[in-house]
Amino acid sequence: MQRRHFLALATGTLAAGALGGYLPDALAGRAPSANGATGTLDAAAFRALRRFARTGFGNIAYIDHGRGPAALFLHGFPLNSFQWRGAIERLSPHRRCIAPDFLGLGYTEVAPGQSLAPAEQAAMLAALLDRLGIDDVDLIANDSGGAVAQLFVARYPKRVRTLLLTNCDAQIECPPAALLPVIDLAKQGRFVSEWLAPWHADTTLARSPEGIGGMCFANPDNPTDEAIEYYLTPLVRAADRTHAYAIALESNSLAGIAPALRQCNAPTRIVWGTNDSIFSTAGAEHLDRSFGQSRGVRWLEGSKLFWPEERPDVIAEEALRLWGGA
Repeated sequence: MQRRHFLALATGTLAAGALGGYLPDALAGRAPSANGATGTLDAAAFRALRRFARTGFGNIAYIDHGRGPAALFLHGFPLNSFQWRGAIERLSPHRRCIAPDFLGLGYTEVAPGQSLAPAEQAAMLAALLDRLGIDDVDLIANDSGGAVAQLFVARYPKRVRTLLLTNCDAQIECPPAALLPVIDLAKQGRFVSEWLAPWHADTTLARSPEGIGGMCFANPDNPTDEAIEYYLTPLVRAADRTHAYAIALESNSLAGIAPALRQCNAPTRIVWGTNDSIFSTAGAEHLDRSFGQSRGVRWLEGSKLFWPEERPDVIAEEALRLWGGA
């Protein structure tokens, strides 16, 4: 994957204690584990929470955990809803946390002939929420899930109460240049066999500078063996489906979306890892300017694309602040 380096911008890191009553007591005093996560749901527990909802798009795998108004978590590529386990644990006392696997990723069973394009993913989410009897959500997204989140806001503005975006596509960077080699390999039917399958077979390679770990995680211990197994097993087993997902990202799905984002009334917060070699800091600045109700950007110095998995306390902190001020 091509690498690009950007100047790290000043961090806006806030102490957890500054949130006062917004932060759950459980966040205070937690000692992080070696990989940066604390007390998160493990794969067995997460698997036990998995449910399926039949829709016209397919049999959608999702997690439904917690109580209160609904929050919808949208994962990145090539991950699935397991990415949000730490955030879900922290936020489930405050929200009914819904975390689906996108069409073409994770454990969702795609209907025959179903398009995997981002616009179709947004429509699938609406169908899933209808199936669950949920009218509106607090939306949290990362990576390609962020593009889907923007499309969802544009198409269903009344269904989004608040929006928390992390490193993801913006109209000026959709898809990012670093993804083009992946799309090209997928077109040739080689992405799974040359990238994902070797990482799945050798977790040390997966965490190396040449693997998903070095590319997308700041901590060299990430992703864990458990996470690699959970993420990559369904993708390696269904290579054609995985390739179809990547190919569907080739077109700029966010072209022309600016007017809808400007009219969005949902309070929006952007939190961005500055060491991301996939999405530039210019994308975060563009998003900040694009949303009519943007609450600004928080820079996480040193963090990479999949920082929400490594820093779930930041997701919880920012989400609770956003929800409390909405």
